[in-house]
Amino acid sequence: MSKVLIIAEHLNGHLNDATARCVTCAKAFHAESIDIVVLSDAPDAVAAQAAKIEGVAKVLTIANAANAHALAQVLAPQVAQLAADYTHVLGPSTTFGKDLMPCVAALLGVAQVSDIMAVDGAHAFKRPIYAGNAIISVTAPENQTVVATVRTASWPATANGGNASVEAANVNAALPTHTRFVGLQQGKSDRPDLQSASKVVSGGRALGSAEAFSIIYSLADKLGAGVGASRAAVDAGYVPSDLQVGQTGKIIAPELYIAIGISGAIQHLTGIKDAGTIVAINKDSDAPIFEIADFGLVGDLFQIVPELEKALG
Repeated sequence: MSKVLIIAEHLNGHLNDATARCVTCAKAFHAESIDIVVLSDAPDAVAAQAAKIEGVAKVLTIANAANAHALAQVLAPQVAQLAADYTHVLGPSTTFGKDLMPCVAALLGVAQVSDIMAVDGAHAFKRPIYAGNAIISVTAPENQTVVATVRTASWPATANGGNASVEAANVNAALPTHTRFVGLQQGKSDRPDLQSASKVVSGGRALGSAEAFSIIYSLADKLGAGVGASRAAVDAGYVPSDLQVGQTGKIIAPELYIAIGISGAIQHLTGIKDAGTIVAINKDSDAPIFEIADFGLVGDLFQIVPELEKALG
């Protein structure tokens, strides 16, 4: 039977929704147990949140001042030591997980399985390749620990309702000193987080300027939605890179995705393929975005978006 360990992603004392999505993936293994480990300088608050996720058997905590900031090179040796008691070690396919999990795999001497989007068995998975244009079946060796990242957009978050025990783990791994934390730069916003928002409004290069992008923010505020952007809009300097949606940005799966002035390059479509309903507004009737949109409106975004916002009241 499988025993799964999930690495909790958290920031400022708050557990990231991606962790609960990893639990949903782990349940597909029909595992004997699903545990979560929280690495932090003060893990108690995050551990309490993790313990509420339904289906979690135990939450392990590793309290160490060196874990105050999520440095992959520091966290990986501790995770690798814990992995000896598990058949599977999972992390989210977010910036955090993509940074950490390859280091864990390297320390364990195994190949990482990336972006699990479906589970066919304890060691058989499906993952996207070629920018999501094809799905490949992957089989991991049964005699090795499976280290994998979970494509969080493909899995719903497991609801709360659990009451897992919380235990302090005893880890004595040697921690490297060649990597140190310098600082964290992050945008501050009252809007919903892009990767967990149920509704997202995104703008593209057609906006023409950072000033014009204000109509995207305004519509998003009216809808209570997160804000995203195409790579072209980010490269043009209209918005910061943390808003980029797509293969080289964030993979999201909102219930509603509104693409405004976005042509629909394959790299962008990869990031929204799991969205519930896709609405596209573009003056080019031949734009690729219309091929995958559930609803499409051809016209001038600078006329349509203000009218749409006005209609919303």
